[in-house]
Formats: sequence, C-alpha cells, structure tokens
Amino acid sequence: MTAETAKEALSLEEKERAYAQIANVIDLYRRKEDSLVQILHLAQEIYGHLPLELQQFISREMNIPLSQVSGVVSFYSFFSTVPRGRHTIRVCLGTACYVRGGKKIVEYLQDKLQVELGGTTDDGSFTFEVARCIGACGLAPAFMIDDTVYKQVNVNKLDKILGQYY
Repeated sequence: MTAETAKEALSLEEKERAYAQIANVIDLYRRKEDSLVQILHLAQEIYGHLPLELQQFISREMNIPLSQVSGVVSFYSFFSTVPRGRHTIRVCLGTACYVRGGKKIVEYLQDKLQVELGGTTDDGSFTFEVARCIGACGLAPAFMIDDTVYKQVNVNKLDKILGQYY
C-alpha cells in the first residue's frame, strides 16, 4: 500500500471524526504546559500517522508555530508522517543479534515481504524497521512484531511467525 493509497483509504467522514477527536484531546491538554508530545502521541493513535495537514491543524489549535510541531515530529522516531502498516516488525541489530544472524533475518524479510527498511508492504500489513537493541541479548537473534518479542529466531521460523499476523 502506497502512502497515497492509504491516505485515500480514510473517508471524509472518518477524517472529520478523527480531527474532532484530536481537537478534544488538544482541549483536554490545553492547560498543561509541555503537552505537545502527549498530544502528538494521541493524534497518531487516532489518525494513524501525522501528515503535514494534521500537523498544521495541531499548530493552529494549540496556537504554537508549525515549526515547533514539525520539529517534535521529526525529532522522535516513534512519530510517522506516512501511513504505517497494521503491524510493525522491528528486527534487532544490536551487537548480539547482529552477530547471531540478525542481518540474515533482515534480508529474508525484505525479500519475503518485498519491502525496504522503513517501508510498508503494498498490502498495508507490515511496516518494517530495525532497532538497535530490544533487550533480548541473551536469546539473540530477536525481533518484534508490535509488542511481542520473538527470541532465538532463524529464517526457518519466520514464515510460521508471520502467518499469525495475516
């Protein structure tokens, strides 16, 4: 699924509903200083990502410069300006995972899913990323799908694991 296709997937009614929810969130946090990060988290949870149009809306509603909103969005890696997949795959490439086969996992998933690092599969199922460390060094190599950590993974186990998410 391309970014444009996913963007068009939201109907006008869904988009209006999401913006109304985000306006309510902004109103709830309005009196709290330094609430931009929390608002952006909730906005991304509601809308799915933070396109420029939504950043402009947040800027207007909060009465802060767009540069401040965009600066926070671009600084933190957990914010996305493009649509993401239903599931996020993060392959650990910390030292232990890399040495024990993390790179092979990345290469296999790129080939299997036909997606580059940082990209989303054409069907919108997965966004594919790497992580520096996910805290499973003793059971490397490891990777995550959403919040589930898979340890001691090899390429022979990947198809079965992925099958749980289709």
